[in-house]
Amino acid sequence: MTGLNCNPMLPQMATSAEDLKLLSVVIPARDEEGCIVSTVRHLHLELELQKVPHEIVVVDDGSRDRTWELLADLKKDLPELSPVRNDGSNGFGRAVVCGLERMRGDAVVIMMADESDDCRDVVRYWQHLREGYDCVFGSRFVKGGGVIDYPRLKLAINRLANSFVKVLFGIKLNDTTNAFKAYRRTVIDGCRPLISPHFNLTVELPLKAIVRGYSWTVIPVTWRNRRTGNPKLKLKEMGSRYLFICLYVWLEKYFSGGDYRKHP
Repeated sequence: MTGLNCNPMLPQMATSAEDLKLLSVVIPARDEEGCIVSTVRHLHLELELQKVPHEIVVVDDGSRDRTWELLADLKKDLPELSPVRNDGSNGFGRAVVCGLERMRGDAVVIMMADESDDCRDVVRYWQHLREGYDCVFGSRFVKGGGVIDYPRLKLAINRLANSFVKVLFGIKLNDTTNAFKAYRRTVIDGCRPLISPHFNLTVELPLKAIVRGYSWTVIPVTWRNRRTGNPKLKLKEMGSRYLFICLYVWLEKYFSGGDYRKHP
């Protein structure tokens, strides 16, 4: 196997082929009654067909519709489902952290509730993690990836934001803001404390993992705009939060003296 690249800003070769026994898929959900059942059922079916041992942790983040009721009913005939209520302060990041604290797996994929992410990509994440990578990052903007019905304004802002992150950290990853990623449990534990309460967690986790020296690779993934419900990401509210967390991790990279890096 090729040795580990000494530059943590470039994709890192897998270093440990330690066997993984259970995949947790953490799905934060807020007012997703129109799609949560189909999301969970389609995901479970794909993982079952591909013989991936799994649990599905859906975190109800203060829904005011029938999301929790539907999850409770679905649990009756789907033992792999683990519905959780976030009874604390709400927010995408808080809901994800709630799910990470409840998961039983030794690896995790963070996935959206609205069926925008492809279940087949979850299987590919699992396969790459089993090759020994600590993290697997999906990109919609590399060969083989793609987006369907992405609003033009959001797409333009997305590309600008990701270009900013690439330059700031000197990394090859061009879709850092994509929430749909996979990690070993050791990475999640090694990136604590997770401080982002909202969608900026999607940036905090991968950047911390890279800066702290965990191995990673990129695979192409596909994304489809939601067909039911309303988008939860509010660009006007998130700009300063994304910037804050980027600068927070950037300061760690250059001024922490390596105090938080992964131990050999």
